[in-house]
Amino acid sequence: MKLLLDENLSRRLVPLLQSDFPQSTQVALVGLERADDRTIWRYAKENGYTIVSRDADFEELSAIHGAPPPVIWIRIPNHGRSAVLKLLLKHRDLLQETLQEKGVACIELGPQGVD
Repeated sequence: MKLLLDENLSRRLVPLLQSDFPQSTQVALVGLERADDRTIWRYAKENGYTIVSRDADFEELSAIHGAPPPVIWIRIPNHGRSAVLKLLLKHRDLLQETLQEKGVACIELGPQGVD
């Protein structure tokens, strides 16, 4: 599973995710820094990404349109990139299984894991 991090998540996470989520990137790194949510959604869909965001807007788009692209909605207080990294890595297998194998459009990922 390759991740497309929304602009509300640090691009500095990208190199730290590569071993567990190869080919992952962040919106600014693909020229979408000021793009609206629908443009990011379309890019993720066309390029096989899972969107990762702290923003509820992508959860709403997934409720309307379904997947692809799947969405991981980070639901932790703004603790910085290390907390997000730890959360994604800790739950990698469950995220992959739930999004890809079970066909879920959006997962809320909080301090207790997948909601």
